[in-house]
Parts: sequence; structure tokens; C-alpha cells
Amino acid sequence: MAFPSDTSKTTKLERYNSYIKRVNSTKLLTASSKLIFRASLLISIVLIFFFTLNYHPLASHTATASPHRHLSAFYGTGADWEKQVRHSSTPRRASGFSILVTGAAGFVGSHCSLALKKRGDGVLGLDNFNKYYDPSLKRARQKLLSSHDIFIVEADLNDAELLAKLFSIVPFTHVLHLAAQAGVRYAMQNPQSYIKSNIAGFVTLLEVVKAADPQPAIVWASSSSVYGLNTENPFSESDRTDQPASLYAATKKAGEEIAHTYNHIYGLSMTGLRFFTVYGPWGRPDMAYFFFTKDLLQSKAINVYKTQDNKEVARDFTYIDDIVKGCVGALDTAEKSTGSGGKKRGPAQLRIYNLGNTSPVSVGKLVSILESLLNLKAKKNVIRMPRNGDVPYTHANVSLAYNDFGYKPSTDLSTGLRKFVKWYVSYYGIQPRVKSEAHKKNQA
Repeated sequence: MAFPSDTSKTTKLERYNSYIKRVNSTKLLTASSKLIFRASLLISIVLIFFFTLNYHPLASHTATASPHRHLSAFYGTGADWEKQVRHSSTPRRASGFSILVTGAAGFVGSHCSLALKKRGDGVLGLDNFNKYYDPSLKRARQKLLSSHDIFIVEADLNDAELLAKLFSIVPFTHVLHLAAQAGVRYAMQNPQSYIKSNIAGFVTLLEVVKAADPQPAIVWASSSSVYGLNTENPFSESDRTDQPASLYAATKKAGEEIAHTYNHIYGLSMTGLRFFTVYGPWGRPDMAYFFFTKDLLQSKAINVYKTQDNKEVARDFTYIDDIVKGCVGALDTAEKSTGSGGKKRGPAQLRIYNLGNTSPVSVGKLVSILESLLNLKAKKNVIRMPRNGDVPYTHANVSLAYNDFGYKPSTDLSTGLRKFVKWYVSYYGIQPRVKSEAHKKNQA
């Protein structure tokens, strides 16, 4: 008779082996957990240490703080930085001005800075190098100014602490305020940028200027856009400006009213200049003459606007050299502010002037001139002007500026565009079929 096998010993052995496996697994899990915990603790300590070194308190970033706030504050404490500021703003001629030019890396700002420096005035620039258009063009202007010993402080106009620092270093005699958010159509895309720059930035500057001792005289850029829906022709400073056609125009008109307020309360000498469609070398890429030239050279079609009632759109195109003469004339005839440390001592000068060419030219004619200069034929799309804030016609009466400081524009559109095209093809390294002056004379 066969007996069944004894399975008790086998079962006990299996249970023992299972127990040993569980013990070993528990030990391994415990060891792994300890390792993970220690690694996590070490990583946490490293992260806390790194965060502590790089943390900037939120309190230092207010709603109006500059995007370059940390940068300007850093440079504002350095001896070398202050030396650059003083050197750039020190005049080199007897009775020369010491001028803060805001928007110095811009189109008009760079030209004015060069003209003032060349005649012996001290010029210090201020610019935030925003990206409204290609910043590389602004950097190229900065490089040009630097070659003439003009230093540009890179900071935002709303950085009141930085502005106060500059005025504590330099006793400016004048401020040429040209910094602004430009462009009529862009206001529909980014309206807040116009409020921040053209209104808040202007007020920030005036708040610092009013507290300065001595208070400098201020010449600032307004715009022909303030005339808005005005139907008088030509546009005169006495015409109504309470019907702006765009947010840009409204902010520029607000600037004129703000200037009146600071003149009245604090005795600041204020001169506003209403520019009419400025063009020329080193110009702005968002302007029609600039992007028409680009599109012509790239064989792209261009849009030529007509008014809603099918009339030609025309502008009082004003060459940059004429605008510079107007700015310099306004600076030279600006009287001193009458306040001191924020307190008015007596009535102060308050002026508004048109700076234009006095000869409106249709956009169609502008295109024809460019076609001739580039020896190219434009592909034109003639379309109705969209309702985006642009006005159909501008025409400046400059008799007031002529009477007060001899402003007399002397550059016609054909001559000015020839100079612009020459600069354009040189700057961008283009070899177009541009007609030379000698060739044009031979054809005549």
C-alpha cells in the first residue's frame, strides 16, 4: 500500500521563503523611500537657495515701472555711468544749452540730437527702444549718436526715480520731449500703449521737471493730428482741435491741455510743436513713403487710398531738416520757466506752433516720384480709405512759427525723397536702378 507524500515540510518551506521575500522587499522599500526623501530634501534646499539669490520683491515693480527698471537703477548708481551722463550733457560752446532729448533714438530725436550737438550744445538722450518698429534701426541711430559723443540712457519715460536721478546730476536748461507712441492705425491694436506713453509718460516727466531747481524750459512734440475733423484750410493754430479722429490724436491733444495745466500751476515754460508728416533719411518704417519704397523694390503691390467721396488723399509732407530747424528755433526762443522747486514765481511762456511744408501733395504723386527715383513701376491697388482714424488732407499754416523764430521750410518733396532713397538703398545694401541726378540732367 502506497502512502501519500508528506507536504507539510514543503508548505512550511514555501511560507518561510515567502516571508523572507516580504522582509527583503520591505527593507528595500524603506531604503528607497529614505533615499528619495533625502534627494528631495537636497533638491528643495538647492531650489530655496537659488530662489533667495534671484528673488526681486514684488513691491519694486509697480504698474508704471520701466521694463528696464532694474537696468537703469543699476547703472544709475555707477560712477562711470554718471560720468557718461555729465560728459554728454555738457555744452561745448559759450552760453550753450544742456538739453535732455527724450526719444533720442527715434527719427526726429536722433536728427535733433545731432544738430544740437554739432553746434556745441550738451545733449543727453533718453529712449526705451521699444518694438513698435524694428529696434535694430533705433540701435543703428544710437550708434550714430554715440560716434558724436551723445549718450542715450536706456530707460522708460515712466521711470520717475531714474528721471529724478538725471536731474540731480545735470542742471538741464531745456528738455526736448519727442518720446511718444506714434502711429494713427496702431492705436486700434494697442490703445493702452498710447495712454502709457503719451499721457502718463508726459505727466511723469512734468512732475520731475516741476520739482527741478532750476526748472528747464520744455519744447515738446504735439501733432497735426490734433486738427482731426477740422475743415478749415490751411490748418492754423487758432482752429478748433476738439474733434480728434483717432486715439493717437486724442492723446496728443490731451498733452497740450496737460502742458497748459503745468504752465499755469507750476510756471513751466512750454512750447508745443505740431509736426506735419515728417519724412527723410533714418525715417520710420511705418510711414507710407518708407514702406512704399520697400514694396516697390520687392515688386509688391501697394495700396493707394482715396477718400470715401473718391478724392485724392494728400499730406503736407515735411522734410526732416526743416523740422529740425523748427525744433532748434523753438529751443532758441524758449523763455525760462518761472517756477522753482514746484512753486510758481510768475507767468510763464506757453506756445503752440505748426511745423509743416505748406504744400500738400497727393499720395498718388508721392508714388509717382518714388517710381521715377527707383526707375520702377508700382503695382497699385486704389482703394477707399478705411475708417481707422486717418484724415484725408493736411495743410499747415506756418506763419506764426515764421514770425516768432524764422521757420521757413525749403525742401520740396522730390528733393527730400531723393535724399531718402539714397539713404535707404545704402542702409539696406540694395542695388536698385536708381536714377542719378546726372542721368536726369542728361535726359532733360
